[in-house]
Amino acid sequence: MKLLLDENLSRRLVPFLQHHYPDSSQVILLGLESASDKEVWQMAKEHGYVIVTRDADFQELSLVWGQPPKVIWLKTRNQSRAITLKLLIDSHDLIVESLETNDLACIEVSYEMAVKGSGLEI
Repeated sequence: MKLLLDENLSRRLVPFLQHHYPDSSQVILLGLESASDKEVWQMAKEHGYVIVTRDADFQELSLVWGQPPKVIWLKTRNQSRAITLKLLIDSHDLIVESLETNDLACIEVSYEMAVKGSGLEI
């Protein structure tokens, strides 16, 4: 599964995601700086990306346009890159299960979900 990070997520995360999410990228790295949501959606659809965002916009588009692409909506406050990276890596198995095995179009991921899914307790 390869991720396409929305403009609201740092492109500096991309190298650190490659082990768990090979061939992932970020919109600016693909020349889509200031692109419309529709343009980002089309890029993701054409190239097999799962969109990762902090905004509700892509979740709403998934309701209107269906899939592909699929969407991961990070339900978190603006936080450090390290925490965002940890969230995506810690949630890897849940993300794959939800999007690939259960064929969901959009999932909401929060740190609480990752902890519950891993069997860890806070």
